[in-house]
Amino acid sequence: MRRATPEDLDALMALETAIYPDDAWSSATMASELANPYGHYLVETGEDGAIVAYAGLLAPLGTGQGDIQTVTVAPEARRQGIARCLLSTLIDEARRRGAEELFLEVRVDNEAAQALYRELGFEELSVRKSYYGQGVDALTMKLKVV
Repeated sequence: MRRATPEDLDALMALETAIYPDDAWSSATMASELANPYGHYLVETGEDGAIVAYAGLLAPLGTGQGDIQTVTVAPEARRQGIARCLLSTLIDEARRRGAEELFLEVRVDNEAAQALYRELGFEELSVRKSYYGQGVDALTMKLKVV
């Protein structure tokens, strides 16, 4: 695992558009996230050096809050603990930045991700109607960072 850089943009966008055809961020949005001084993005690479996963945090110092912006793992790299490792590292970074609460949204139909978030201590807050493409709702979750 390593910190993402602007040079990773093309590889991140290739994964983003392949995995989220209806909800993909634009290249400009992803570039902005990578350049944001309040952000912290990580990538995981496979044996061949290609990026197989990424995750991002937005947590400005002194606000007491943070948001997990994205967690994405290529299908062939799933069920190996990569998402858990990325999230744990981002939670540690949020704690380092003084966040007391960490939020995220997850598709209501993504039960595997929801289970992982619950295992890490996230609790359900509310449902955001039609948050994702094709009218899919999002479950908003919160973690008390201790």
